[in-house]
Amino acid sequence: MKQVVQYVNNGQLKVEEVPPPALRRGGVLVASRYSLVSTGTERMVVDMAKKSLVGKALERPDLVKQVWRKVKTEGLLTTVQKVKTRMDAPIALGYSCAGVVIAVAEDVDEFAPGDRVACAGLNFASHAEVCYVPKNLCVKMPSSVEFDEAAYVTLGAIAMQGVRIAEVTLGESVVVIGLGLLGQLALQILKAAGCSVLGIDLDPAKVELAMKLGADAAVVRSDDPESAAMALSRGRGMDAAVITAATSSNDPVELAAELMRDKGRVVLVGAVGMNFTRKPYYDKELEIGLSRSYGPGRYDLTYEVEGIDYPIGYVRWTERRNMESFLDLVARRAVKVRDLTTHTFDIADAKQAYDMISGSEGQFLGILLKYPVEQLQQPSTIQLKPLPPEKTSKVKINMIGVGAFGQGVILPNLAKIENAELRCVVTRNGIEAHRTGTRFGAKSVGSSAEEAIFDAVADAVIIATRHDQHVPLAVKTLESGKHVFVEKPLAVTPEQLDEVIAAYKASPCELVVDFNRRLSPLTNKLMEVLKDRTRPLVMTYRVNAGFIPRDHWVHHPQQGGGRIIGEVCHFVDLLQYICKGRPVEVHAFGACGSDGSIVNHDNVVISLKFSDGSVGAITYSGDGDTRLPKERLEVFGDGISCLIDDFKSGTFLYRGKAENTQLKAQDKGHAAMLRAFVDMAAGKASSPVPFDEAVAATRATFAIHESLGLGVGISL
Repeated sequence: MKQVVQYVNNGQLKVEEVPPPALRRGGVLVASRYSLVSTGTERMVVDMAKKSLVGKALERPDLVKQVWRKVKTEGLLTTVQKVKTRMDAPIALGYSCAGVVIAVAEDVDEFAPGDRVACAGLNFASHAEVCYVPKNLCVKMPSSVEFDEAAYVTLGAIAMQGVRIAEVTLGESVVVIGLGLLGQLALQILKAAGCSVLGIDLDPAKVELAMKLGADAAVVRSDDPESAAMALSRGRGMDAAVITAATSSNDPVELAAELMRDKGRVVLVGAVGMNFTRKPYYDKELEIGLSRSYGPGRYDLTYEVEGIDYPIGYVRWTERRNMESFLDLVARRAVKVRDLTTHTFDIADAKQAYDMISGSEGQFLGILLKYPVEQLQQPSTIQLKPLPPEKTSKVKINMIGVGAFGQGVILPNLAKIENAELRCVVTRNGIEAHRTGTRFGAKSVGSSAEEAIFDAVADAVIIATRHDQHVPLAVKTLESGKHVFVEKPLAVTPEQLDEVIAAYKASPCELVVDFNRRLSPLTNKLMEVLKDRTRPLVMTYRVNAGFIPRDHWVHHPQQGGGRIIGEVCHFVDLLQYICKGRPVEVHAFGACGSDGSIVNHDNVVISLKFSDGSVGAITYSGDGDTRLPKERLEVFGDGISCLIDDFKSGTFLYRGKAENTQLKAQDKGHAAMLRAFVDMAAGKASSPVPFDEAVAATRATFAIHESLGLGVGISL
């Protein structure tokens, strides 16, 4: 399918041929008919992408600081690789479209194939022939509304929310400052609400359009807005102002204060300068508020992605209900959007639209992209290169999931393995699949996991998706007769663990969990030092993990399972690997608030007892300063003392010797683990992580959670 893609690294904008997105829980697939180009927001994105690296840095100094912190903690080469991965990532443009539902997830009952819908959301309602849209960002179109009109739904909801924040009532006088798309929509919504409306803009053509669309008065900024406001408000001053301009200037906010009556209301919808003088607002005791996009629910992943609505008795106007309300106004012709459309381009010619909005010539306002009407079956995979002969000595690998870790660590290391061939890359985002597959030389790319799993030619599948998908995909892969390399964790629930154990036992193939620290050069040195020990070990592992916001998917109980299951499994596994015993008892303590409640599971101290008599302690904190190196491992026993510092350096004291090892760069064993997996798949070696040991580490993390909940030690 065709999709408009902006590349940040070189500023190029392209209409790419990419796989369609995958259908996911909680949403629908929509065949687009029209999408609206946001000439404000999207122009900012395009212009930013065209800036030099220095220009980008000057625009985002906060990101520059983050990069420097990464350099200090992870080293220059690792940081450069991560930054390059981010910079190379394409951006999906567009966030407002209308089309026809072509597929519906099993857990969605509001929609059916064939429904005419309007859709919103960045990375959802994109400029693409097919879009995946969560149900709370999708509304049915009234029968009298056409696709080209419904494509305005997102900007309409934004304007609607700005008007609601202003709390206007019937008969009030309101000024709209800035008569671009948002301003013209807000003006019409205010008229529908029974207000008298004054429009102000720098452009005489937009002032003229405002009068055509029903404004009671409209003036150019350079004329006399104060007189117009006094005339419309019978000399009392305006009751409210809705600022929809886009400028770094403070003028719109300062002008609004001049036009207001005492205790008037000023609402900022557009991005404008806010370094204004306090006195005019103080003297009139004006209220000032900001409108956050489409309405309640915006930026709330629980609402937007998971589809959990707010009760209407508590939140009357959510972003979805604002979308519906706007389309109702369009259906009644109280809002006329066709008068705003100045240009329409076929999706194949989308670059012309962006050339127009990035240039300085030509009058434009509403720009629509049009899509083919015919319903074409979009293949879930596309070929990037001719497929090689099936008979080859290389291990043929498909990969599912290409997030930051997959692109920054797994694929670069896989590319260096001579006897490995990347056959197919699959991810639910079509442009990400296309970009990643092209970058790393995959033969094909797609959005369907089944294409990768049931590929008859592939020998193995790498799974690097979100945690909740590890087991379902691993089970299918084992059943298909392929080896599995799965990013940690192995499972997020005991039930999932039982399911994958059963699948493993029934399959002739191997499943390897990416417990990479086992194969770090410093771990290898440690195991060499410990090889002749006869007594149990005392081990301490301190992890300065860094903060992850609570709304991140890692913390989600189903998707991520939390950081203990998602990451602490790494450290449990390494301790069991070092002592060659299995966890038999755990006792975990979480940092508590003054009322005794556990603040979160990011800050814990875990004690472990192993079957060989060794003991270990893991101190895991997500609340520290990340300038301190992340990991520090100390091992004592049988007259031996060893220290590994962030897998960059090691100190080994044994049998009268004192050795210090300093690596050129941090090495956590990622490359070695992938190479070991490929060798195993080729029949040259055994599994680098025996399955029963991966199961033992996973069970231990479940027991850690249980111990935190009960406040007692748990025997395994």
